[in-house]
Amino acid sequence: MTRAPGTPTQPRSTQPRSAEPHPAGPRGRIDKRQAILDAAFAVFAREGYAQAGVDTIAAEAGVAKATVYNHFGDKETLLRQAVAGYADQALTANLAAVERITGGGARGAGATRSALEAAALHFLRCHCDERSWALRRLLAAEVGRFPDLLDVVQVNVTDRVTQALADRLGRLTLAGRLSATEPLLAAEQFAALLTGPMDRRARLGTRQVPDAELRSVAKAAVHTFLRAFGRQDD
Repeated sequence: MTRAPGTPTQPRSTQPRSAEPHPAGPRGRIDKRQAILDAAFAVFAREGYAQAGVDTIAAEAGVAKATVYNHFGDKETLLRQAVAGYADQALTANLAAVERITGGGARGAGATRSALEAAALHFLRCHCDERSWALRRLLAAEVGRFPDLLDVVQVNVTDRVTQALADRLGRLTLAGRLSATEPLLAAEQFAALLTGPMDRRARLGTRQVPDAELRSVAKAAVHTFLRAFGRQDD
């Protein structure tokens, strides 16, 4: 147990000490593993694979270097696991945006527009998250050495989110709220309208885009999307 600052040292007992829970139990192992993955992602994104040192990762994670190897074996495995771990987080966040698009509730063009704008803003916040930019820069730098990383992100995140979005747009079409006869194409174009302007606006993640600007981009993207896929009689 860590001693609180200012706590006086207790006299050493001469009696046998009772057994205490081992700090490296299952919960401790999970926490250490996550700390290593978080530190590894940050170091790989900041320094690149070649320059990233396992000793640096261990120091940032607050563990011994041997602990990193005990959990992951080697640096290549650690890179893949770090990218996969963040990809899982990105998937969860983006699917939460898709959940904002519902086929029930209020009907009409205004309700559809509001649902799409709420989802669009959530997508943009995910896209412009600092770790999201770091992932894209890391992929761009290392895809030649580790082409499988692109599949981890595209197949496990981008494709799944696009398909989930297509399913929601298809439901809105069946409900008479959109006219998207090819929902997958509509989903791809919706995403392109959102992310297309952001590389320039965010300067590849080196500029923090104000939330008001994200809202403006989201509204403009939804406006253009509904010009193409909205019901003509609305």
